[in-house]
Amino acid sequence: MATHHELGRRGEKIACRYLEEKGYRILERNWRFRHTEIDLIASWKGILIFAEVKSRIGHRYGYPEESVTWQKQKHLQRASSAYLARAKFQEEIRFDIISITFLADGTHEVYHIEDAFFPGL
Repeated sequence: MATHHELGRRGEKIACRYLEEKGYRILERNWRFRHTEIDLIASWKGILIFAEVKSRIGHRYGYPEESVTWQKQKHLQRASSAYLARAKFQEEIRFDIISITFLADGTHEVYHIEDAFFPGL
């Protein structure tokens, strides 16, 4: 059985590959601001995307995306503000969730939620 961290790293690798195949350009992986980590920062068609990647084995305890609480969203928004200030980026931004579910048959499902939540809400 994979540890929690190994599962997360596998999920992030899959999410990164998924976004690249869709034409996204990965700018940062595991970017940190204080105690918050933004899993993936990417650009796509002039939009800066902050993506939270969540992975689980099966659906027994719900879907991975359900674990992105309002507290986690608030932390991601604060960290993204720091990134935007450092990068001096003033274009459109978006917060996405990429949900990876590992199945018993060895395959996985990817569920990409664009505009999963909005800053300041």
